[in-house]
Amino acid sequence: MATNRSRRLRKKLCVDEFQELGFELNLNFKDDLSDEIIDAFLEQFLRDAMTANGLGYVGGDDYGLVCLAARGSVSEEQRAKVEAWLKGRSELVDFSLTPLIDVWYPENPINPA
Repeated sequence: MATNRSRRLRKKLCVDEFQELGFELNLNFKDDLSDEIIDAFLEQFLRDAMTANGLGYVGGDDYGLVCLAARGSVSEEQRAKVEAWLKGRSELVDFSLTPLIDVWYPENPINPA
């Protein structure tokens, strides 16, 4: 693809200065949990960890992508808040968060600020 793109095209493609960052999330639930408990956990997660921090979640019960609810990038502070919220949950055996990645083109490196 051409490297000399107009500002409008870079914005439309979410590249260069318009790169949007997020992170992947893996959740490992305890084996003995009922579907109702997992559903309640996910509702609280979406309300308290995602919506409260201006974030959006795309994925399933145990794996997904976290990005900003509006156009833009997730900050390290927002990522840390999600991590802190998950650390306090007894429903999980463990979880993992990736470092911030380009949500549109995950194979691309993060642009320096």
